[in-house]
Amino acid sequence: MSSLKKLKKRYTIKIPKNISIIYCDKKNIITFVGPLQTKSIKLKVKIFLIPDSQLIVVTQIPLSNISAGSLKSSKKLQGTTVSKIKQVIIEVSYTLYNKLNLVGVGYRVFAHEKLPNQIYLKLGYSHLIYFKIPSDLNSFCQKFTKLFLFGNCSFDLLTNTAAQIRNCKLPEPYKGKGILYNQEKIVLKKGKKI
Repeated sequence: MSSLKKLKKRYTIKIPKNISIIYCDKKNIITFVGPLQTKSIKLKVKIFLIPDSQLIVVTQIPLSNISAGSLKSSKKLQGTTVSKIKQVIIEVSYTLYNKLNLVGVGYRVFAHEKLPNQIYLKLGYSHLIYFKIPSDLNSFCQKFTKLFLFGNCSFDLLTNTAAQIRNCKLPEPYKGKGILYNQEKIVLKKGKKI
């Protein structure tokens, strides 16, 4: 009984009222229909839907036959399934965004006038860096030093695109110049004393 209570607390997901759920037991697919979009997940562990209280309980029971040695991996799958479901609930409910700041003298970002999903970056190199943003994302440049990425897309796509832009000029540890996430703080190193 106590293990069931622990399972309910840790592996129970409360579904908001504005999201409806369609669960196909034969194909093991759960679909979330939200105000912005519809997304589906292929399940690897069994889930229980409690429609009265708007809950999903994720169990450790695998949907395919697995050996006794891989029972540990079913525990990992249970946690992964919980996090995927929570992530999809956020994706179908809200518009996701990410802000990047360009820190450095002369570092600028510009939206391309002719191509809608392309930006170019001026990062202290001898040439401009052109970057194509995926079609599911939108970009907006503020003050030439702030880039705002947003869209109704997957969280992975948004964070991967932001990370690729950041890799064009990683922040260096002595002066802190480079492309930083909005709330990112860099601990600066001290240079050599003469």
